[in-house]
Amino acid sequence: MRWQGGRRGGVEDRRGGGGGMGPVAGGGGLVLVVVALIGYFVFGIDPQTIMSAGSQSAPTSDVQASTGTPGDEEGQFADVIHTSANDTWQALFQSEGKDFRPSTIVLYTQGTPTGCGMGEAAMGPFYCPADEKVYIDLDFFRTLDNQLGAPGDFAKAYVIAHEVGHHIQKLEGTSDAVSRQEQRLSKAGANALSVKLELQADCYAGVWAKRANDKEHWIEAGDIDEALGAATAVGDDTLQEKAQGRVVPDSFTHGSAAQRTQWFKAGFRAGDPADCRTFG
Repeated sequence: MRWQGGRRGGVEDRRGGGGGMGPVAGGGGLVLVVVALIGYFVFGIDPQTIMSAGSQSAPTSDVQASTGTPGDEEGQFADVIHTSANDTWQALFQSEGKDFRPSTIVLYTQGTPTGCGMGEAAMGPFYCPADEKVYIDLDFFRTLDNQLGAPGDFAKAYVIAHEVGHHIQKLEGTSDAVSRQEQRLSKAGANALSVKLELQADCYAGVWAKRANDKEHWIEAGDIDEALGAATAVGDDTLQEKAQGRVVPDSFTHGSAAQRTQWFKAGFRAGDPADCRTFG
C-alpha cells in the first residue's frame, strides 16, 4: 500500500503520557489482547460497557498528549489513514449538503481515559461516540499480524476505516437509534441489531477504500485480500471457533467472517454508501 504520500491531519498522541494503566501483568499484553477480543466478539461485550463498569467517565483534559504529526512510521500511518477517511466522508457529506464533523484519532499505550470511561488496549481499537474519537493502542497491529493471522498495511487500514465508519453512524443518528431499539429487545434481538451496525461499518470501510484509491491510487496487488483477511480474522464465527470450539450464531455481535467480507466488498464495489443498507 503506497500510503506514504497521503495527507496528514494530525493525531492526539498520548503514548507514554499520563493516561497509562501501567504494565500488563501475566502472559504478555498481546496474549491478553487476543483473549479480550475473543471475549468481546464472542460474548458480545460492548467496549463502552466494559469502560463504564471499570470506572466513571473520566475527563481527558488532564492527560498528557501532543497534537500533530507523529515522528514514527506506525503513528504516521494511522494519521494518514484516519485523515483520508475523514476527507472521504467530508466530501461525501458536502456533496449531499450535510454538515460534517471530523473524528479525532487518539494513540495511547495500555490505557487512557475517554469520554466513555476508561479505555484499555485489551479491548482493541474502538470508537467513543461521547467524544467522537477513535482510540487505538498501536500494539494491536502486531496482534493482528502475529496472533489473528491478518498481516499487512491494508488490514490495518481496514481497522481504522471501520472505526471511522462508527463515527459516520454517530453523525447520521444510526447508532443512537440502534441503542434505543436495543433497550426494548431481547438479548438475541439486540445482538442482531449490533451485527447490522457493525456490518454497515465494514461496508463504510469499503466505501473509503474505493474512494481513497480512486483519488490516491495507493492500492497494490494483494491489498484488498489483506483487508478481507482482517475482516475474516475478526468474524464472530472465527473467534468463537478459536475460543470455544463451536459457533453460536445467536450470540454474534459483529457478524460472521463471510458477512464481514461480503459487506466490505459491497462498499468497495462502487464506493457508494447507499449500498450499505445492512438494516434492510
